[in-house]
Amino acid sequence: MDKQKVLKAGLPEQIRREITTMRLVSHRNIVQLHEVMATRSKIYFVMEYAKGGELFEKIEKGGKLREGAAHMYFEQLISAVDCCHSRGVYHRDLKPENLLLDENENLKVSDFGLSALSESKREDGLLHTTCGTPAYVAPEVVSKTGYDGAKSDIWSCGVILFVLAAGYLPFQGANLMEMYRKIQQGDFRCPSWFSRKLQKLLYKIMDPNPSTRISIHKIKQSTWFRKGPGEICALHENATRKVAPTLGVRRKKNVHEDVKPMPVTNLNAFEIISFSTGFDLSGMFIGKERKNEARFTSDKSAATIISKLEDVAKVMHLRIRKKDNGVVMMQGKKEGRNGVLGFDMEIFEITSSYHIIETKQTNGDSLEYRQLLEDNIRPALKDIVLAWHGDE
Repeated sequence: MDKQKVLKAGLPEQIRREITTMRLVSHRNIVQLHEVMATRSKIYFVMEYAKGGELFEKIEKGGKLREGAAHMYFEQLISAVDCCHSRGVYHRDLKPENLLLDENENLKVSDFGLSALSESKREDGLLHTTCGTPAYVAPEVVSKTGYDGAKSDIWSCGVILFVLAAGYLPFQGANLMEMYRKIQQGDFRCPSWFSRKLQKLLYKIMDPNPSTRISIHKIKQSTWFRKGPGEICALHENATRKVAPTLGVRRKKNVHEDVKPMPVTNLNAFEIISFSTGFDLSGMFIGKERKNEARFTSDKSAATIISKLEDVAKVMHLRIRKKDNGVVMMQGKKEGRNGVLGFDMEIFEITSSYHIIETKQTNGDSLEYRQLLEDNIRPALKDIVLAWHGDE
């Protein structure tokens, strides 16, 4: 981007907002901002490449999608938007033109230039800036009386879902004022080929009254969202079988597994020093909020530590798998905001009765991981922990 053109167009604040927002949200269905660099005349954004182009182009060329395909994209959209809202980010310009596709046809939300953060709310707890694309904007945004950013985003998601499955906009008029009148009244009809479950969900999403409009939590609980049209259920099941992780898969036990101790990693002097906070230089390159790992020391044996981890996993309903290098892999059983939560706990031996255990997130939502760590894992492990690194 040319700096002079940015200044002339009055866009510096919009660009700063977009950078701040994209650094807050990290999700498999949101275009990732890897780096921002600048010279005297240029600003460079290094971003994830979405090879498939805009979802809008797909609809424009091929027309409406089958309900199964619409379900797949909507599921990914809701997951991304839910992640944004959990970070206090409201997109405010959701439309097919801002939804990109990668080489595997996975949806990627982009263009956070009109987004707002929780801090943007006024004393009444609402946003007041009128923005967005007319055909996708919620009625309360048009009325200029203040609006809830999360509920207005949900409305836009509903319009997108309608467009995906119908191939045309739900609200149309001879002019802009006519279209706004229909939006404010929620005046739209679903085509005959929509399933009853889809129609029921759409009328709840595009409810012109924001106070009774369905929430993301309720959308996820709806029958159409959970099961989709019958045509895609088998596809989802087969796909899950292909990519399902091996954690928690039952297999026949080797008779020697119960008696053979699990080998753990031995640390040399230099490796022990590297665990010291004073020698950890990663903070110079990675922000603490993005470094999703923690360590604690224990004076218990490796066998006792592993046994305790197994007990904790059972209580918390986590899948567990032990590897040969002292790594215990744990994984949730349900989808979170950013996929299934997963983390490794690696045991390092200082002496036979003194160990350092490092836990590191490998998958899922970072906020959910830190919450699980602080609220559940740390209290559950207190019997075997001497001290958590970083605690006074």
